[in-house]
Amino acid sequence: MKPRSAVTVCLVPEAAGGPFVFRDDLATSCAKAADLGFDAIEVFASSADELDAHHLRNLLRTHGLTLAALGTGAGWVKHRLSLTDPDLAVRTRARQFIASFIDFAGAFGAPAIIGSMQGRHGGQITPAQAIAWLTEALEQLGPRAKAAGAPLLIEPLNRYETNLLTNVADGIDFLGKLRTTNVQLLCDLFHMNIEESDVAKALISAGAHCGHVHLADSNRRPAGNGHTDFAAVAQALNQIGYAGYLSAEALPYPDPSSAAQATIAAFRQFFAPTHERDCAPV
Repeated sequence: MKPRSAVTVCLVPEAAGGPFVFRDDLATSCAKAADLGFDAIEVFASSADELDAHHLRNLLRTHGLTLAALGTGAGWVKHRLSLTDPDLAVRTRARQFIASFIDFAGAFGAPAIIGSMQGRHGGQITPAQAIAWLTEALEQLGPRAKAAGAPLLIEPLNRYETNLLTNVADGIDFLGKLRTTNVQLLCDLFHMNIEESDVAKALISAGAHCGHVHLADSNRRPAGNGHTDFAAVAQALNQIGYAGYLSAEALPYPDPSSAAQATIAAFRQFFAPTHERDCAPV
């Protein structure tokens, strides 16, 4: 099996400036994704409650798409919830928020993503305490995701967004200390360009821990607009037998349609099976 393509859909007004390709309603975004030949969408929603499972399932079926993942970042961006907040009540609400995403995504066989909601240490929160709180949360949420039928994804972020898990080595070390085995890494090529000395080698080191990949260039623009060596990335993913999604979490540069077109072109060039590349429209 080969990797599959996905594109991000943002439904959170507060995140309008974020790295999401499509920012239309679900119906319009699904139609655009399908027209361009994507396999799936990755949805960024304000809450699980705002999503209509029946509506989403019908849209996916109609357009021949799947749900690649469900992002929880609105928990931080909109609601200021963090798994490492010094306030127990806030940490509890953060776990509940993520749990609702796990349950919704699991019904589609998709994982939930923990990125910005991992939080950070600083001030009264020591690094050890922050990691302890993050560990406690994932020991609860990992089994819940397993019961829902999907892994839980934790995303190392660059140093400007967190000071907890910032690279693949940090992620692997963290996973190795968890009792739950249902947590995998989300390897984001933009963050990796900042934090890894060699992106391809880092992906190889992730190996079976790599459960999802965010596809973006070095400058967070769509693939092909920066200096990332996607041939090396593709070779690394092939070496570890990666067959998950390559999901475009990229800025809609210069506009959403162009960003989506650039992404699917790069996917076909570097990651699609040979027969699919040969048959791809030009």
